[in-house]
Amino acid sequence: MSRYLIRRFFQAIPTFLGITLITFAIIKLAPGDPVMQMTFDPKIKAETREKMRHQLGLDKPIPIQYIIWLTGNDWLRWFGQEVDDNAITHGVLRLDFGKSYQEKRPATEMILERAPATIQLNIAALLISYLVGLPVGIYSAVRQNGTFDNLSRVMAVVFSAIPGFWLSLMMILVFAVKFKQWGLPHIAMGGMRTITATGGDRFDLLDRLKYLLPPAFVLATGGIAGISRYMRTEVLEVIHQDYVRTARAKGLNEWVVTFVHAGRNALIPIATMLGPEITGLLNGAVIVETIWSWPGLGRMFINANFQRDYPVVLAGFVIGAIAVILGNMLSDILYAVFDPRIRLQ
Repeated sequence: MSRYLIRRFFQAIPTFLGITLITFAIIKLAPGDPVMQMTFDPKIKAETREKMRHQLGLDKPIPIQYIIWLTGNDWLRWFGQEVDDNAITHGVLRLDFGKSYQEKRPATEMILERAPATIQLNIAALLISYLVGLPVGIYSAVRQNGTFDNLSRVMAVVFSAIPGFWLSLMMILVFAVKFKQWGLPHIAMGGMRTITATGGDRFDLLDRLKYLLPPAFVLATGGIAGISRYMRTEVLEVIHQDYVRTARAKGLNEWVVTFVHAGRNALIPIATMLGPEITGLLNGAVIVETIWSWPGLGRMFINANFQRDYPVVLAGFVIGAIAVILGNMLSDILYAVFDPRIRLQ
């Protein structure tokens, strides 16, 4: 196992560098000027804007900008080049993404502020995906071609096809706006918690769940659809094997046979979905957090993209790349844990 993890780690290094190189080039070649976004005042002179570009390192060729962004600019002194002490000095390999062009503070600090909200939302969505998808898939297999099975398969297709932004808007319109007009219990329209009249936070578990569950459910719909369909297929394949028939012959309860004996072995391929599921949730959170005004990373990255705030946008791509790599490694490890026949060499 350790040899396998070490090999995967070294294989991930060129993958990570390739992802960062491509995304950096795309961001830099995209239209828009961050300096113009920062200086709307027409009285600002062109010389002042050029000085700002120099301090931000935007006047250098893109390959040089990429190396500076990745490692910092101290290495320029090794080649006898002049380095402005006020110029950009951060480096991703130093876990420093630089300062936000708009907020004038470290992007790492902004990420650490927003990360807990995104983690909370993604954990809730992941739990909903598995707590709903697994039993639905198992029961659909047990009641194959029945009413519940047919209904669950239809809902799986619907959940896979409906875009998250459209479902979010419909939920806000119906369950927040209309229900409130009709005097019925309604969901929160956005935010993370109820703010008191004095501006302070009021910690209340039910209040937090009222704000958390709607966006988490929207984020989990794709996972529910995929997990339930995969689980149904795997259980249908497992329940006809000899060891399941032997368990029934011993007189075990049918639910024990289905959910314990058959369900456990059916989880082997489902475990491989956990890594991609986590990265999928991170990607989906960008839109869901924006619509539901959830103060997480996704919403921050969207705003940074519109403002051409390159340090924050590129930090989002780096986090996404790391999540994909770690997610795939996690899937391989879980596959070996659930299936003792597999040995990662």
